[in-house]
Amino acid sequence: MKTETRLPSDYNQFIEQIKSSQVQQVSIKPDRIEYTLKPEFGSQRYYTKPVGKIDDLLQLLHRHGVEFDTLPDSSATHASMIGFLLSTGVLVGAFAWLLKFANAGNGVGIGMGMGKSNARVYNQGKPGITFADVAGVDEAKQELQEVVDFLANGEKYRKVGAKIPKGVLLVGPPGTGKTLLAKAVAGEAGVPFLSMSGSEFVEVFVGVGASRVRDLFNRAKRQAPCIVFIDELDAIGKTRGNNPVGGNDEREQTLNQLLTEMDGFDGNEGVILIAATNRPEILDPALRRPGRFDRQVLVDRPDKSGRLEILRVHARSVALSQEVNLETIAAQTFGFAGADLANLVNEAALMAARNNRTVVLMTDFGEAIERVIAGLEKRSRVLTPLERQTVAYHEVGHALVGALMPGGSKVAKISIVPRGLGALGYTLQMPENDRFLLLEDELRGQLATLLGGRAAEEIVFHKVSTGASDDIQKATNLAERAITQYGMSDTLGPVAFANNNTQFLEGNSSRRVVSGEVTAEIDRLVKQNIDQAHDIAFEILRLNRNLLESATQVLLEKEVLEGDQLQTILTQVKAPAELNSWLMKGA
Repeated sequence: MKTETRLPSDYNQFIEQIKSSQVQQVSIKPDRIEYTLKPEFGSQRYYTKPVGKIDDLLQLLHRHGVEFDTLPDSSATHASMIGFLLSTGVLVGAFAWLLKFANAGNGVGIGMGMGKSNARVYNQGKPGITFADVAGVDEAKQELQEVVDFLANGEKYRKVGAKIPKGVLLVGPPGTGKTLLAKAVAGEAGVPFLSMSGSEFVEVFVGVGASRVRDLFNRAKRQAPCIVFIDELDAIGKTRGNNPVGGNDEREQTLNQLLTEMDGFDGNEGVILIAATNRPEILDPALRRPGRFDRQVLVDRPDKSGRLEILRVHARSVALSQEVNLETIAAQTFGFAGADLANLVNEAALMAARNNRTVVLMTDFGEAIERVIAGLEKRSRVLTPLERQTVAYHEVGHALVGALMPGGSKVAKISIVPRGLGALGYTLQMPENDRFLLLEDELRGQLATLLGGRAAEEIVFHKVSTGASDDIQKATNLAERAITQYGMSDTLGPVAFANNNTQFLEGNSSRRVVSGEVTAEIDRLVKQNIDQAHDIAFEILRLNRNLLESATQVLLEKEVLEGDQLQTILTQVKAPAELNSWLMKGA
């Protein structure tokens, strides 16, 4: 076989020949490049050593239309075989390494260190929070101060034979300060604080959650006295036996290990478990019993005095004007949790900074309250004249009807400035005092107030708009609760036809299984209550038609009605003769 003779060439010369369109064909091998010139350039054959990236060379060949191919050689074959053998050896070694841990009985994930708890540890003096930083939950603080005394002066309890509680369960709505209270206990006691979330225990690997529970308690015992805090306990503490596919899933194994660990350590060892949840009703009964969580501490939304204390705590780092009255703000924020109040103070401070002021004014707090309740102002949302009129009549209708209704809430502001996601206007009612019960006449009054906007549209335009959709939804829910939960029905009586799914979280309740006749009667009574509330609202606005027109014109001119001007208008509202009888017994 005849061997072709090729002349050596410099790589740079090779590149120049390509660019000058002299090259006809190129063969690229791992260790050399062979090429042939076109016949008009002598058909000479050359070879050269590759320099730089092959990808750059291939792009150059493509651009100049040069034929090329890549040919394997024996050395490349040997290299591929060696690479294959090496990769196979690595895989076999890795498999043997994993098998070693799996045979140890801990599982693959645990053998790789996944069974270790990743609890955040705060040493003595950390996280730097004390009871002075917690306000508005005095009863809960008092309960937890005893826990601090257990850890600091445990000997005096042991002398009389008392056992330190093993666990304290903090329950309450979101944002009320459960996590903050747990950190304050650690800060006051001056002991290590190990913190984890319930969702951090469970992984896809079987046995990892249980292993992390064991590791967490082992670490706690080594650092005793200390506090272990598990946030969102319901992530692993749900009642067992609800697995739809049967068997024992990873979450249940984690819960079983937690129950075992809580039984396995003595309270006098100086380890106290504090857990927080806003869904105590779904926790496993074995987890809530004494001996595991000996104390359940309610951390509820604060009352007026509690809100005042919380505002004072958060206002310490804010430059307030002399005119700011925190008592007034506390009265206007009924239902706000601690996190809501912290956000309120911050929003007011941001408002002052946005307007280039060095102190926070009372107007900043008023705007912040509206921003939290109704959403951000959207003055860029331009309404047509008809839409603007409809919204104005609608909101004045709410205000005029609400001015006559009982309940201790007064209309404080009417606005037709769009806010939030879909509010084209709003009527702001402020409670004069904290109220924890809703009387029957007050409930009817709320229904009439909600339907006052729709009634105003009917009176003025003789047709209704979609603007009352949220009012109708709220009125329907309230009327249904009156029948199914509160027993405010003469025909059905004090019977509960609804189950509360949640205790602290917002959510719709579901009806119990009842007969078709009862369901039909509930629906009839709900509609009857709503119709009666609509009729009384319509009558109030018909009787005060002139006031409705004049107040709406002022609102259209100023966009906002509040203060003395609004109260002067509301004092002129006349009550129809049948109002009191309807409030007491219904029409």
